[in-house]
This record gives sequence, structure tokens and C-alpha cells, in this order.
Amino acid sequence: MSIVLPTHPLPAELPVEPPMPTVPPLVVRSTAMSRAALWVGLGVVGIAATLPMWGESSWLREFVEIACYFIFAMMWNLLAGYGGMVSIGQQAFFGFGGYVMLACGNFAGVNPFVAVPIAALAAAAIAVPVSWVAFRLQGGYFAIGTWVIAEVFRLSFANISAVGGGSGTSLTALRGIERATRERTTFWIALACVVASIALVYLFLRSKHGLALLAIRDNQTAAESQGVAVRRMKLAVYVVAAFGAGLAGALYFVGNLRISPDAAFNVNWSAFAIFMVVIGGIGRIEGPLVGALIFWALNKFFSDYGSWYLMGLGLLAIVVTIFFKQGLWGWAQQRYGWVLFPTQRTLHR
Repeated sequence: MSIVLPTHPLPAELPVEPPMPTVPPLVVRSTAMSRAALWVGLGVVGIAATLPMWGESSWLREFVEIACYFIFAMMWNLLAGYGGMVSIGQQAFFGFGGYVMLACGNFAGVNPFVAVPIAALAAAAIAVPVSWVAFRLQGGYFAIGTWVIAEVFRLSFANISAVGGGSGTSLTALRGIERATRERTTFWIALACVVASIALVYLFLRSKHGLALLAIRDNQTAAESQGVAVRRMKLAVYVVAAFGAGLAGALYFVGNLRISPDAAFNVNWSAFAIFMVVIGGIGRIEGPLVGALIFWALNKFFSDYGSWYLMGLGLLAIVVTIFFKQGLWGWAQQRYGWVLFPTQRTLHR
């Protein structure tokens, strides 16, 4: 006898919902304010480029002075504010750039305006052997060591009679160029150097090398344990800062038409750079810009008061460091969220 089992239809398979597509996190590197600042900045640069056509010659000279202050302070901020290497001897490269520009113009027959970038490259080149000495020192010893190196530069050029020795000499290579043409050309070069300095520093800090530099500043040992080439990165930043300082020095003495060791290698250059960065906000691109404008205004309207002026600068620096520990722009950024050059990455899901 056979047994027939009842047949039942197999249950239909339950529908399987397709997996939800995974949305990768969105990394935001700019803000509405930074995008607006970009267009405003481009407009300001465009208008500034026409200044020699309608502005007074004194305005052009004032802008060149501000540009030199800003570039020098920007490079000091890159070195100390982002790299953690506090130097009070960057005037070594400032003066070296000025003297190389003068030598190229007076003795080599190179147009002094063309000699400005050449002088900056020469300052970057001399920074490599200088770093072999400076990097043997750490912390406060590094700061004092860079000052000593700058003094060695000053004494060396003061004993070179070809460039006027201790009394200095004039830039004679510009004698054949009329004053209006010289001032316009110097202004345009200064404007180009300011824009290039901001753009290069900003792009560098937004790159992975900028992240490595910040890691070195915060904890050098931890950064090295994560594979960051600490010495190579510090050398790169030191050379770039020397390049910018040499550029500022060459540009300054093209506009000044005279150079001397005491003017070129004066420690006041580093003191003023520290003042500008501290007032504006250390570790921020906007800081040196704000600090340079404030320093220029104070220098223009109050420098005739002599020692009282210097005391006022010191008092202002003390007040800012006590009540605005992140600088004036740092305080505004924390209070109002103002960021013109964002370098951080914000994650949005």
C-alpha cells in the first residue's frame, strides 16, 4: 500500500529590500564667509592694482611698507605659530635678501626688480646650512641661537667694504629709472608678493603637509611615531620662512633705496613681527594681516613720540595677551565665528 502525502505549495520567499545606499560623509573645507571673502578679496586686489593710475605716490610707498611688514610677519607666523619654532633671528634672512638684491643690481647689472625673487631664493639657499646649526638647539636655546646667527650676518656684512661696510650704501642701479615708474613697479611687485604669500601659505596649510606641521607643533614625539618626517618638514618650513623673509627684505630696500647692516639686521624686525602676530592672532592666517595694519597705523601716527611710542607698543601687547589671549582676530573668531581662511576640515553626514 502506498501512502500519498499531501502536497502544499512552498511559501513564497519574502521580498528582500535592497540595502540602503551608504552616503559618504561630506567633508566641508570652506564656509559661506570664506567664499564671500574670496570674491571681496579679488575685488580689492583688482581695485588696488589700479592705484598707481589715480593714487598719490605717498599711498604707493605706504602700501609697500605695509606689504613688507605683512610678508615678514606672515613668515614668522608660519615658522612659530604653525611650526612651533620661535625665532628672534629672522632678520638674518631679511637683511641677506636686501644685500643680495643690492649686489645683483649694483655689481651684476641685474635689474633690481628682477633681483627681488633672486634675493628670496638666495635667502632660502643660505637657510639650509644655517639650519644645520640652528636645529641643534631646542626651545629657548633655538630662539637665542637664531639671534646670534643674525648678529653674525650683521657683523659679516659690516666688514665688507664693497657694500659700504658699517655705514651701508645706496642702490645705484635704479638711477636711470624715473621716480614714477620706479614707484609704480615697486607697488605692483609688492601687491603680487602679498597675494602670492597668502595663497601659498593657505594652500600649504590645507594640504597634508600642513596637517603634519600642526602635528609637529602640538607634539613632535607623537608626530614622529605616526610616520611624520619631522626633521624634513621642519627644514622645509624653515627654508620657506627664510624665502619669505628674504623677499620682504629685498622688496623693502628696493623701495628704500639704501641699506645698512644696522637697518637690515636689526632685531627690531623680529620684535615687530612678534608684536604683529601676537596682536592679530598667532596660528591664524588673518592674524599677521590684522597685526600689520595695526602696527603700520601706530607707527605712522605715534612713532614721533620716541620712547613713549615704544612703551605704548609694549603696553598694548601686554593688554592683548592678558585679555585677548588668542589675539584680536582670534577673539573675534571665537566670539562671532569669523573665518576668512579656513584650514580645518568639518565632517557633515
